[in-house]
Amino acid sequence: MNKSTKKCIVSSLNKTWIFDLDGTVVKHNGHKIDGHDTLLMGAKEFFSDLPDGDMIVFITSRSLEYKAETEQFLTEAGIRFDAVLYGAPYGERILVNDTKPSGLPTAIAVNTVRDVFISEEFVVDEKL
Repeated sequence: MNKSTKKCIVSSLNKTWIFDLDGTVVKHNGHKIDGHDTLLMGAKEFFSDLPDGDMIVFITSRSLEYKAETEQFLTEAGIRFDAVLYGAPYGERILVNDTKPSGLPTAIAVNTVRDVFISEEFVVDEKL
C-alpha cells in the first residue's frame, strides 16, 4: 500500500458497487478519441477481486448508441457487471442511503482524479 492509499473499513455484507465509467474505470472518452476503450491501470485486478455476491453497476453519460460496444468491451476485458445505466447527466452523482440500526453507514463515496483508478483499499471488518 502506498502513502496515498486511503483505507475504507467495510462490513462483510455483500455490497453494491456503483462506478462511473469514463475517466474512472476506462480512459475518459477513449472510445471516441482512440476508437476503443482502455481499462485504467488496476481496474481489472480490482474487479476480479470483488466477491461473486457483490453487485456491480456502471453509470455513464454515454448514449445508448454505445451500449453494444461498451458491454462487449467490459465482457471481453473480464469485467463482470449486473447493469449499465446510460444517458446520465454530466453533473454530480449523489448517493443517498440509510444507516443500519447497528449504526453501520450504508453509503461510501470516493472521488478520484480523472483517468486514475481508485487508490482506496477496502478492508473488511468482520465485527461490523
